[in-house]
Amino acid sequence: MDVRRAGERYRGGDPEAGIDTRHAFSFGAHYDPGNLRFGALIACNEERLAPGAGFGEHAHSHTEIVTWVVEGELTHRDSEGHEATVRPGDVQRLSAAAGVRHTERNDAEVPLAFVQMWLTPLEPGGDPSYEIVRSVADSTPYAVPRAGATLHVRRLTAGERAAAPTGSHGYVHVVRGEVSLDGERLGPGDAARLTDAGEVRVLALTPAELLVWEMRAG
Repeated sequence: MDVRRAGERYRGGDPEAGIDTRHAFSFGAHYDPGNLRFGALIACNEERLAPGAGFGEHAHSHTEIVTWVVEGELTHRDSEGHEATVRPGDVQRLSAAAGVRHTERNDAEVPLAFVQMWLTPLEPGGDPSYEIVRSVADSTPYAVPRAGATLHVRRLTAGERAAAPTGSHGYVHVVRGEVSLDGERLGPGDAARLTDAGEVRVLALTPAELLVWEMRAG
């Protein structure tokens, strides 16, 4: 188990434009050759957008982009004609494949917070695709087959115990609350990278929400 604390994240974004970003992996100007990826994951960004703020149209390729809204509403538009408002409890996936352009904005009058995770596909190329799953139920697995990965959402009450599958490579991100992960205490923004751990034991010390990636390959 390799625990990375919220305070270790790279600070990014553009505060003057209302964008505050915290990167878990090497990203853009924050280059760290020892922290490029874990399993299929190459980014796990905590994003906070002020009302009216957002990312203008930009391109992606050969990346699976999965978004989880913590609070507020995210407006998504892409070059394939998809447009959606993503709310807490929804899972959004954009498969960039050979290339796609999109924008992400906070068009609401309240702050927006979301976690965005990028994964490398098993094979490059293909056609872009988009999917949004509304109100994902607790413990319902969400598969990202192009990356050989599955996302598990865990919402726990204080004192509740659960097991989290992690495959050969597992990544546990604490969205909110505090948990004990195989005896290691984790709080909001903390993450654990697990290798060949099988199933890990989770105890919620407070009401908590976790995003758990199960990846079959490194």
